[in-house]
Amino acid sequence: MTTHTLHATTPQLLKATAAAAVIAAAVLVSAVLPAEYGIDPTGIGGALGLTALHAANMPAETDVLLPKAGANAAAEPVIAFDVPYRNGEMTLTLAPSEGAEIKAKMLEGESLVFSWTSSGPVSFDMHGDHMDGTDAFTSYWKDRDQTAAHGSLVAPFKGAHGWYWHNKGATPVTVTVKASGYFEALYRP
Repeated sequence: MTTHTLHATTPQLLKATAAAAVIAAAVLVSAVLPAEYGIDPTGIGGALGLTALHAANMPAETDVLLPKAGANAAAEPVIAFDVPYRNGEMTLTLAPSEGAEIKAKMLEGESLVFSWTSSGPVSFDMHGDHMDGTDAFTSYWKDRDQTAAHGSLVAPFKGAHGWYWHNKGATPVTVTVKASGYFEALYRP
């Protein structure tokens, strides 16, 4: 059995590389640019019907409107809100055995990022109250003997969403909550 080895010279390799570059450029200009980007400098893409591929993949003008906050908003990459972005901060002092809450009115799909700290351990319940005339109440996060909590909330329904803290200790405790996002101002109910 005889094996043959091919040896390409440098000039042959340069010619082959140049030919491949010319072919790639021709395919780019005549097929890829018209089909993917709608750019047809030679007119070949239009003659072959490739610019129609680009037009078929473009959304209609009404499809590019930003979605509003709502049930499907969390799945969207960009969400538009009717309320402006805001920052809020509130502080309250709880006497021993006292409880109090701070809330923010939010529409379904609106979101906020929060951080609260307290000068002593407290029990807390982060929850939401429906604003549909019912007394429906949804608890999101409960814990005991905490001095801080941090996170984010996307309102699952239109309502008042916030925190209830209870001081089970023997001395007063000061709680400070900070929130940023899309909500009406923080308030004490």
